[in-house]
Amino acid sequence: MNRLRLTEPTRWVLLASVLGFLVAFGFFQFAYPYHLIQREQNTLFLFDWDYICMTYRGSGWLARFLADFAEQFFRLPVAAPLVIASLLTAIGYTSYRICRIFMESKPSMAVAAALFVWSFMRETGNLYITRYTIVFLGYLILILTALRFRKPAVRYAASALLALFGIWALGSPVHRDYGKLWGIPRIGYDRVMGLDVETSRENWDKVLKLSAKDLHMVEASYCYNLAQAMKGNLGQKLFNHSQSGTATLLMSVATNLSTFTNTLAGEAWYQLGDMTIAEQSAIIALQASPKHTGARYIVRLAQVNLISGQEVTAQKYLGMLSKTLFYRKWALRMMPGLQDEATQRHLSRARSRLARTDMVHHSDNPRAILTGLLEADPSNSLARNYLLCYDLMSYDLDHFIRDYSQDMIKAHIYHEAVLIWLSQQDRMTEQDAALYGVEPSTIDQMSWFFRRPDSYRTTYWYYYLNAINAN
Repeated sequence: MNRLRLTEPTRWVLLASVLGFLVAFGFFQFAYPYHLIQREQNTLFLFDWDYICMTYRGSGWLARFLADFAEQFFRLPVAAPLVIASLLTAIGYTSYRICRIFMESKPSMAVAAALFVWSFMRETGNLYITRYTIVFLGYLILILTALRFRKPAVRYAASALLALFGIWALGSPVHRDYGKLWGIPRIGYDRVMGLDVETSRENWDKVLKLSAKDLHMVEASYCYNLAQAMKGNLGQKLFNHSQSGTATLLMSVATNLSTFTNTLAGEAWYQLGDMTIAEQSAIIALQASPKHTGARYIVRLAQVNLISGQEVTAQKYLGMLSKTLFYRKWALRMMPGLQDEATQRHLSRARSRLARTDMVHHSDNPRAILTGLLEADPSNSLARNYLLCYDLMSYDLDHFIRDYSQDMIKAHIYHEAVLIWLSQQDRMTEQDAALYGVEPSTIDQMSWFFRRPDSYRTTYWYYYLNAINAN
């Protein structure tokens, strides 16, 4: 029996295809993992016939359908790079097959490699979506199919029919919304997206691990601060990371900000217990997202309405999520009437933190909102820590002293702020410091600080001194 022998060019093509696949898979799996996960958060694919018929119609329906179907798997660490690597490898191989009809093997491989790299770089773009790659691959397949016909008359007729099919099923091959012609990987920004993703998943240890390398960005410090607050360490470790004023504590929610910023801004407010701003964040992000949809925003809207007691509205969102592949179990578990005891206890605790005043408000007055949350639930230690740190980041020591109580929270930056305030009041004595729980050793450290400030970079003294010098 004769064994199938591969020709030399075929071996090189297979080797190049395998190598390209492994490079693409490894890059998106290990070096650029959160880029694709965030894409999934802006996608919602429902296994519902009416939804499919209403959503995927008109020009480009097939490309949109395939892209949304594929992107739902992007929340999985191996499946996401597997999908992208397969698409990119298919582009390279199909390009090679087309070029081989007109030229030799080596030039064909060069063109295929160029198109592979071009498609790969476009995939790293921040606002790029999978549909663009599918459209490009789809048209390459149609071109290869048309070139298979040998008779000129048949080829021309087939080309015309396939072009019409492509415009109908894939959309126009040239479109202003198909993203930039070139992309560049931004590894640092992918880490910020990772902080955002892990924050939304409440993986606080993972957030702190990603924060180990200080990126000196507002968004990165914001996620670090929220993770430390959720772990109960905000007052102890606030200045172990770069800070840029109150924006690194609480970010504004506004229609003139990006989807990324609005989405991230809602995370702290949700954990603090302000469902109004958390809902505003999700709605604005939903409207501004690339496809005006997104599983992450629907999940947040369901959570907000459950906590707020709006069960009818919550059921609407949960009903949508129950028709998805990966959120179905969660949606059914959260459905009113089907909740287990643990879920009911969680919702009950969250409801106890809601502000008592029933009014529409915005995120432009964080201090008033935090004060309202504490009036509703004085035991809300998260809100207390945020209020105290907000006072300190605003250099508002008078309000800090009113908000602070040694019986509630003890942390070294709070004691350091107390000593600054006491010195401003000419009350720097051990007796007055003891009234606020400050030990004599902290007073000694303050005297050493003025001798060697750079040795105390993680203190509030250093932060406050820099602010005074800057003014």
